Amino acid sequence: MSTASSRPVCILGLGLIGGSLLRRLAADQAPVFGYNRSQATVDAATADGYDASSDLVATLARAAELDAVIVLATPVTTLGPIVDAIADHAPACLVTDVVSVKEEVARIVARHHPGGRYVGGHPMAGTAYSGWDATDPSLFEGAMWMVTTHDDTPADDWLAVAAMARAVGSNVIPAANDAHDRAAAAISHNPHLTAAVTAAVGAGESSLSLRLAAGSFRDGTRVAGTAPDLQRAMLEANSVALLNTLSETIDLLVAARDRLRDHGDVAALVEAGHRARQRYDAIAGGELQPITDVTVGDDGWQQELRRQAHLARVWLG
Repeated sequence: MSTASSRPVCILGLGLIGGSLLRRLAADQAPVFGYNRSQATVDAATADGYDASSDLVATLARAAELDAVIVLATPVTTLGPIVDAIADHAPACLVTDVVSVKEEVARIVARHHPGGRYVGGHPMAGTAYSGWDATDPSLFEGAMWMVTTHDDTPADDWLAVAAMARAVGSNVIPAANDAHDRAAAAISHNPHLTAAVTAAVGAGESSLSLRLAAGSFRDGTRVAGTAPDLQRAMLEANSVALLNTLSETIDLLVAARDRLRDHGDVAALVEAGHRARQRYDAIAGGELQPITDVTVGDDGWQQELRRQAHLARVWLG
């Protein structure tokens, strides 16, 4: 079996995330190739000098021959048939993904490829743009990349996925699927909905409001510019966790509205938000705190990685 550092990577889906991963790995001379169902995307990638194909079966046969790590990089709504194909043509390959929800992807893999080797992943990186033209080999530099870490996660498979994430400049966050999805709902998926609300309210006022709009509106609505079908695939696949954060958001806004109506102030919500932002700035702007004293493969390594990750520490290999 190939080692984590030399194993080829096969990327299924060459949009923003998958295409950027292909570009970055290829730039470092790593053995990497990709598939996309759109021939136009494949033609664009090959014209740029990358190894890509629109033949899924042939791509998977190649992955099986090379013992490649297979990366699922398509919307969650399209994964079932792709995982079926992996089960048929590359059943022994390690599978990971870059999808923004983890429990639903794990269910799809378990249903369509029972017994398959799967370690989930999610790079916290992206833009409001999509497609091959939006790809950027520096996209993952300094980003946080969640790698699924359950008590039954095999050490060698976990290290292979973590090594790929580190190879493209990311820092690894070990987490269980459900914990990831709750966190993603709070800091990624819920902001997509609040951005949509901010955009709709601002645009609904008048064209004058849009002409006056500056930093607050621009920054607060950036993710609303993402293609609606991509947003829906992400948000609806994490519906349980998102319902909880959405309910909390509504409760806080209703309380702020009532306070403003009855007492003329919004101090509680503004001050709570300010404190939360300061906590984020302290963590995001401070030096990375590495996970220490853990040997992957020792007894209890998964639990210890998760424990330290909840202290905002990261795996640096």
